[in-house]
Amino acid sequence: MAPSSLLEMAMSLSRRHLLGLGGMAAAASVLGIGACSRAAPAAAEAAPARRYEIMRSDAQWKQQLTPAQYAVLRQQATERAGSSPLDREKRRGTFHCAGCALPLFSSSTKFDSGTGWPSFWAPLHDAVGEQRDTLFGMVRVEIHCRRCGGHLGHVFNDGPRPTGLRYCMNGAALTFEPAASTDANDADSAWRVPV
Repeated sequence: MAPSSLLEMAMSLSRRHLLGLGGMAAAASVLGIGACSRAAPAAAEAAPARRYEIMRSDAQWKQQLTPAQYAVLRQQATERAGSSPLDREKRRGTFHCAGCALPLFSSSTKFDSGTGWPSFWAPLHDAVGEQRDTLFGMVRVEIHCRRCGGHLGHVFNDGPRPTGLRYCMNGAALTFEPAASTDANDADSAWRVPV
């Protein structure tokens, strides 16, 4: 059916363009949202394998970890903001790597960043490693467990004193061990100030 006037033709083109733009916007939205919650692209996984104290096969990691832990620790996924109960954890204690149980952060360095992820201003001494991350077109510093290499999250320079850093961690990558009521050593003195 051919349009009978220029106005109808203009409206037809406008609707067609609008629908096309709407479809492209929807696709971009889905891809953009998925980029924050899926595993890193294959190109990032093709990086040379590093050696860690604890090395397991992919099958062993899948058997040991929950699907969420595996996605974050082994595939560098990011959990949905606000989905981890550890973001709301207020007790004294220590946060450990969910992959190898290495103590990573003391509750004394935890703070509410308002981001929806557990945040700390410093890790425990010799607990984490850092690596430059350029995925998704931005430069960030990725944080991983120094013993098993599990991806934990990223560090940003918008944290509170005394370090000014925000270690923004995925709760799925962590476990929490409350301090014993008589335990005076909560690892409070073991945090380090990164240089």
